[in-house]
Amino acid sequence: MAQALEFWFDDAADAAVRGLWRRLDMAGVPSLATRTHGRHRPHVTFAVAGAIPPRTRETLREDLRLLSIPNLWLSTLAAFSTSETVLMLAAVVDTELLAVHSAVHDVLAKKVKQPSAYYLPGSWVPHCTLAQGMEPAQMTAGFAALYPVEPIKARVTEIAVVDSHTGEAEVLVSG
Repeated sequence: MAQALEFWFDDAADAAVRGLWRRLDMAGVPSLATRTHGRHRPHVTFAVAGAIPPRTRETLREDLRLLSIPNLWLSTLAAFSTSETVLMLAAVVDTELLAVHSAVHDVLAKKVKQPSAYYLPGSWVPHCTLAQGMEPAQMTAGFAALYPVEPIKARVTEIAVVDSHTGEAEVLVSG
């Protein structure tokens, strides 16, 4: 089991990403909408760990309420070529976004089990996953189905800890 700290989007940005997911599905590329548990919401993940304990979640809840969460601009269609090939929309990185990310990891430091190195400060590539676990031909089809992508301005409206296997979520911040 893994738990992720996900930043979820306003209705317009959520709908825009879901529209991209539908375009992928229509092109024969399984999108995140149909991946694993099928309960995914459009998001940017700020941290992943084997477990984010309840006490740490409460501290996160308190700290996140004090932060000014910047809008995210999702504008670059790109890919990660890892063991689970990922088609994504990369977020524009600015100092505000990095400050929030750093604040999150200040809370999580030494308080979570098995943190994922991909999400630590200095390694993190903020992005919204569109599809993953694709074959090379599906990646090509995915790019063809989506390119060019109009930038999406996403306002963060909720932040949750999500179980990556079941999709169960605990909302820490809403509004």
